[in-house]
Amino acid sequence: MGFLEIDMKSASIVSGSTDAAKEYFASLQEVFSRLDLATIDRMTDAIWENYENGHTLYIFGNGGSAALASHFACDIGKGTVAPGRKRLRTIALTDNVPLLTALANDLAYKDIFSEQLAGLAERGDMALAISGSGNSPNVVQGLEEAKKLGLRTLVLTGFAGGRVKSLADLCLIVPSDNMQLIEDAHLCATHAIFRAIRHRMSHSNAL
Repeated sequence: MGFLEIDMKSASIVSGSTDAAKEYFASLQEVFSRLDLATIDRMTDAIWENYENGHTLYIFGNGGSAALASHFACDIGKGTVAPGRKRLRTIALTDNVPLLTALANDLAYKDIFSEQLAGLAERGDMALAISGSGNSPNVVQGLEEAKKLGLRTLVLTGFAGGRVKSLADLCLIVPSDNMQLIEDAHLCATHAIFRAIRHRMSHSNAL
């Protein structure tokens, strides 16, 4: 096999990859064009009100949504710090791996978020649940516990909203049945919220 033949094959692979990327991002743009941006802004307002009232934000989800819970908590914890301002208390319930495994092993996996909320949360706090399908049993149970404890509930989901929709005070449903597109939209929504909160921290009167 000569170099020319190898190069032609490589070019074909690259061309196919480019077409696939173009198709994916076109699909993502279409989803973004139908995203309920007003709900994202209302979530920002709710998180800000929660902060001003001195309450804590708890975040949780599974898989990629667990990674996003940790990511968002990191953004808030590090990126919103402003001189003269109290800090926004944010806890990702996905981060204590020993506790997660103990609860899953000794109780059940569906209990890993609800049990943490039962031990940490106080009335008036806020829970942000992330579930692409909207039907993860541990996320549903976590929201049920949050409601029982008197927490305000925010949800990021997709498909038709699933079981979590009815448990949310504010619910962003990404209009897609593609999990990767849903997760991309969730990431962008949290980044939009984070940037808005950071702006308010820097430009509002210090508390």
